[in-house]
Amino acid sequence: RRDIAPDGDLMDDVRRFFAPTPSISVATLGADGSPHVATRWFVWLDDGIYVACDRDGRTWRNAEADPRVALAGEAGRAWAELAGFTCAGTATLLPAEDPAMRGPISAWHEKYRGLVQGDGFERMTARIERLGFLRVRPDSVETWDHR
Repeated sequence: RRDIAPDGDLMDDVRRFFAPTPSISVATLGADGSPHVATRWFVWLDDGIYVACDRDGRTWRNAEADPRVALAGEAGRAWAELAGFTCAGTATLLPAEDPAMRGPISAWHEKYRGLVQGDGFERMTARIERLGFLRVRPDSVETWDHR
């Protein structure tokens, strides 16, 4: 296990390693203090981790009420290949149409283009009418590696 400061070259290496992974888990707190964990698509850019959410969904509502979140991601399949990270931070909630989301939305579409081919994108937008993103700038990151 290794704790990594949120800036510097080592954080850049961690970001580049985990950026291609398909999804991460995001933990939020409900109004009653109970934890809620959901798997979400994301892009990890220089200025933060952007986690896609339905603005009418529980993850968004929880982060709106209490923006403290934790994220966890993993790469590999067999034990000897596994590596992962966890981090905590404060979420900034950004609707997809926010002007600050132009770059992150482009990166998100590029990353997931192959997963929403054909009618996939239309089906996704019909299901998630109000797309938003939690931008998390990690306070710290912890990594582990079995490789």
